[in-house]
Amino acid sequence: MGFTDLLDQVGGFGRYQWIHVILISLPGLMTASQNLLNNFVSGIPVHHCKPATNQSLQDLGRIYQVDEQQLLKVFIPPDPSGNRLDRCRRYVEPQWHMLSLNISLNALNVSELQTEGCVDGWSFDQSEFSATTVSEWDLVCSLRPLKQMIQTIYMGGVLTGAIVFGGLSDRFGRKSVLIWSYLQLAVLGCSSALSPSYTAYCIFRFLSGMAMSGIILNGVSLKVEWIPTKTRTVVGTLTSFFFTFGQIILAGLAYWLRDWRKLQVVVCAPQFLFFTYSWWYAESARWLVMNRRSEEALKNLHRVARINRRPEAINKLTLEVLHSHMSKEIESSRSSFTAFDLLKTRRIRRISICLTAVWFSTSFAYYGLVMDLQKFGVSIYLMQLIFGAVDIPAKFLALGMLSYLGRRVTQVSCLFLSAVIIFANIFVPTDMQNLRTSLACLGKAFTSSSFTTVYLYTGELYPTVIRQTGMGFVSMMARIGSMAAPAVLILDEVFPALPSVVYGGAAVLASGFALFLPETLNKPLPDTIEDVEESRSGGSCGSHLKEGVALDEGNASPDDWGVVTNEGVALKGLNEKEGNGLNAL
Repeated sequence: MGFTDLLDQVGGFGRYQWIHVILISLPGLMTASQNLLNNFVSGIPVHHCKPATNQSLQDLGRIYQVDEQQLLKVFIPPDPSGNRLDRCRRYVEPQWHMLSLNISLNALNVSELQTEGCVDGWSFDQSEFSATTVSEWDLVCSLRPLKQMIQTIYMGGVLTGAIVFGGLSDRFGRKSVLIWSYLQLAVLGCSSALSPSYTAYCIFRFLSGMAMSGIILNGVSLKVEWIPTKTRTVVGTLTSFFFTFGQIILAGLAYWLRDWRKLQVVVCAPQFLFFTYSWWYAESARWLVMNRRSEEALKNLHRVARINRRPEAINKLTLEVLHSHMSKEIESSRSSFTAFDLLKTRRIRRISICLTAVWFSTSFAYYGLVMDLQKFGVSIYLMQLIFGAVDIPAKFLALGMLSYLGRRVTQVSCLFLSAVIIFANIFVPTDMQNLRTSLACLGKAFTSSSFTTVYLYTGELYPTVIRQTGMGFVSMMARIGSMAAPAVLILDEVFPALPSVVYGGAAVLASGFALFLPETLNKPLPDTIEDVEESRSGGSCGSHLKEGVALDEGNASPDDWGVVTNEGVALKGLNEKEGNGLNAL
């Protein structure tokens, strides 16, 4: 007996579960935008130095009877490639003789002419973005690293939120922390649109990142803890597409609005709606029982029974019945394991080291691709749309490979192929936009498949007693990878291909580490550390893989990283035979 039996008594996956799952999954349409928002909020418009003249270019154009582009050659030198105007330099003195030269930029010999920085600021083209943080605070040229720093600070907030809200949810419950997280993201997210300075905006984004972790961490936990084991795989697969569609919605909203402050408000304001209806949620009965609040747990179970039209279950379900069904879970929750146990024994230590490399590199390569959409020479809005849509076949690809080729082969293949594609794009000329875009989409598909695989693989490699601790540890490595990825983009100032070399190299290295992981396809889940060390299944491990792991192939998404971090503290003692081990995520 276990909590799954109690769920069956109150209706299984009934009316309450349908409403519950849909309401908790809906925020995914907007929260998916948060991780990728910096692509548009901090997009870099085409720009050049403001000309050293007191007259407007329009007036000068009428005087000399030339268009603006020809006139700019008088004030702005070509960049080193000679194909466009320099973005960070201008002539100290206007070169009026350039107007009489009917030649292209790359034919001009201006190396001996004196230039200077953009002492009067920059002029930004508004055809792609009407306003961004870059154009508002001049985050270009020497200040360009500050643009990438916004994303790193945001990811730092996500990591901090996973730690803070993980502990708070253990103490105050999933529902209360989830409600607070909705409100925090709504208020601070919208407030960031009013930021008067770069510093203020970074602070708001950091706090918004914390709220994002609270939403994902507690939302997914609260969702799956009310779902019977047998339906979690299907439900997890379907609800993961809310994040995929959210990426597509972001492309549409960004194309429509074009202004960073308006976009910031539009993607954050719906959180007020989610906050309003989140009071309807029922707190996790599992968590309530574990925290000696069985009376409240019983009331919630009775409420679910009423909504599911199972009135007969209300009279049968008492405190004694509740405690008898969850006695094993209550007993097992008293065990205590720490992160030290991840390195204590030989096989567990090898698994932890290899998974650390895989999680970090997958996250690192993924965000290296999706956080620099402008480098492909295609409309950034179209790239976002394509990158969102490519997740759909990527998830089905991962499901097929995992089922027929196994976990290790799939993990190694996805990482290695993503690296090959990243390296290949280095040698594709910038004018071959279609090929560059196609390769980028393939790279994103393989990194997404790698995420899908590593979520499932990690749950199957770690034994029940330290599974949550292990998942929390390696997912934190993914957060560190996502923080490092934007910073590496700055290296293109040294050598344009250097970021791709770093991203691809990390993926190759991780694929090598993945080779040393044991295969888990069609093998029972281990219960204890001894089971892993002796390479045998635990005696109580009778569940099938698909029933034992709720965070399955379909439910794995980069946007779900905060789900597992620190959740092991509250949930690691749940009984695996009842389907509540990793399912408690």
